[in-house]
Amino acid sequence: MVISAPDGLGFLASAGPALVWLIVLSFVFIECAVILGLFLPGDSMLITAGIVLANHSSGTGHVWALSAGAMTAAICGNQVGYAIGHRTGNHILARRGGKYLNYTNLHRVNMLLERRGFWAVLIARWIPWVRTLCPLVAGAAKMNHAKYTVASSIGAILWAPVLLLIGFYGGSLLDRVPWLMPAVLTFMVVLLLIGTTVGVWHYRQEMARPPEEVAVEEVRD
Repeated sequence: MVISAPDGLGFLASAGPALVWLIVLSFVFIECAVILGLFLPGDSMLITAGIVLANHSSGTGHVWALSAGAMTAAICGNQVGYAIGHRTGNHILARRGGKYLNYTNLHRVNMLLERRGFWAVLIARWIPWVRTLCPLVAGAAKMNHAKYTVASSIGAILWAPVLLLIGFYGGSLLDRVPWLMPAVLTFMVVLLLIGTTVGVWHYRQEMARPPEEVAVEEVRD
């Protein structure tokens, strides 16, 4: 089982689907569970993984199995994020002057949960920075755990598998044009690597800012 990749991406050919599985499950879990996920390119990673698997001889079986795995990783990550928020109480440490982890964004998520509840958790899955902050704020705001679990699980089902399959079936169409697949695959992987590197750098910059305690209002059922 070998992935046909351009010379600059030879590591994909040697690693095969195992590397794709490792990256996808790690990124999805981190993005749903901890603050570092604010800075990771989760959506583009899932689409890129689908394209990579489309260029693999047994990609169909892998992409459906990975869709189930990514969905599970997202659900587990949501629960970990909720638990972390719940343990912090109603005060969350933000960063003074932070770009993402700041009072304004935490307050916005808190108000969204207060006004929309179930639907806010469902919709948050499709908004990158809200996707990471929502479990944390929901836990700190003592949102009903059963309602949160149902909403976040449905969101996970509609997020990770959908993006993976878009990448996979889109990649299958690209594969019909010999020169187009390597070009798109190279572009997507390079974009993912740059996005991850920049994201980690931004995370370090954000965490270096002075902490600021933000009070979270309890979400009424």
